[in-house]
Amino acid sequence: MTMNQTSVSQLGTSNNKIDPSRRRHNPFKLDGSINDNDRVEIGPTDLAFKEWHELGLTPPNLTNMREYRLSRIVKELQKRDLAAVLLFDPLNIRYATDSTNMQVWVTHNHARACLVTASGHMVLWDFHNCEHLSAHLPLVKEVRSGASFFYFETGNKTTAHAAHFAAEVDSILAEHSGSNKRLAVDKIEIAGLRELDKLDMQVFDGQEVMELARAIKNEDEINAMRCSLASTEIAMHAMQRATVPGVTENDIWAVLHAENIRRGGEWIECRILSSGVRTNPWFQECGPRVVQEGELLAFDTDLIGPYGICADLSRTWMIGGREPTAEQKKLYRIAYDHIQYNMRILKPGMSFSEVTQSGLLLPKEYRAQRYGVMMHGVGLCDEYPSIRYPEDLLEHGYDGVLEPGMALCVEAYVGAVGGGEGVKLEDQIIITEDGFENLTHYPFEEALLK
Repeated sequence: MTMNQTSVSQLGTSNNKIDPSRRRHNPFKLDGSINDNDRVEIGPTDLAFKEWHELGLTPPNLTNMREYRLSRIVKELQKRDLAAVLLFDPLNIRYATDSTNMQVWVTHNHARACLVTASGHMVLWDFHNCEHLSAHLPLVKEVRSGASFFYFETGNKTTAHAAHFAAEVDSILAEHSGSNKRLAVDKIEIAGLRELDKLDMQVFDGQEVMELARAIKNEDEINAMRCSLASTEIAMHAMQRATVPGVTENDIWAVLHAENIRRGGEWIECRILSSGVRTNPWFQECGPRVVQEGELLAFDTDLIGPYGICADLSRTWMIGGREPTAEQKKLYRIAYDHIQYNMRILKPGMSFSEVTQSGLLLPKEYRAQRYGVMMHGVGLCDEYPSIRYPEDLLEHGYDGVLEPGMALCVEAYVGAVGGGEGVKLEDQIIITEDGFENLTHYPFEEALLK
């Protein structure tokens, strides 16, 4: 078997088998969600459960995962003597509630909000007439509407709507937090912030609260990540089979989208895929270009899969059956060695700056177009921390410590300024008690590593 021919069993790491047939006699699915074909809650499809069973993977227990996430938020609030955190970022709302509603749309139309108090009381403001979307979530104690105060929605009445919302927040805090008006907010429209100020709220950084809460994954979150990665890698195999001379970059990218949705995945954050000369410089989005025999194709999944878990993997492939050139092999080998070395150094207790200083340097000719980070956190999306290259440490770096349960993506882009092509590679790992575990099983290219 070659590195391009990975069996289903090789993609899994757990021996805890799941049997999809049990769902016929069980009112609950294997993740604890209701086994109801007409349910409102979104989630993995039967195809995903079947494939995870064949891989020996264990789905998360959603009840336990939701309770753990709420406890992480409460812990961060209590540590700072904050009354509550007010959330508008849909990824933070997803973490706190595990509810979804038009996730991409509400990233630029803040029509949902969530308040989590330091006592664990949770109130969700959803889009109007959407209360039913969270009826299956007992940790959400109350569902309201009326968190929309952006101009498209409220026009010249924006200030009035913001004032009404702020008064509701003030009332909830008075009931559950007494005189404590120290409120963390992740992001908010200007009108909303001004109305909170009028009520003498002390506003603090909610992004810090949520990023640190989300940073440490428990067993259920790691199981959810394994499942999301496995579904993504199955989709990548279909994508690689579709990578043949004569199709467009968009044709290839569409396969990843379709296969993600088939398994209960949710969306893809970017469309970074390019071929041939478009692989250098990086960050070019896929388009109508027809791919050619003997070219490289490189991409970054940036995919939000089942359970809303990000699978952030990068691979570079040969198009067609032609023997790679010496230059293509050189680029690929440098990128491969780079991420392998930088993974091997990882262990709990390392500071971020220690990781930077201990990491493998890129050859000088590739540093100008280096990727923005050596590695970054991952969960529901790209998350804290960002660990920089030495060249970027002073201006953009910050410190912290690797802890067990942190998930990281270790990546590299290798392409010289003015070069013909470039290579992008990336694996997703979890920090363990004594080192790390690579959660990624997608093969690298034998022909490019010879």
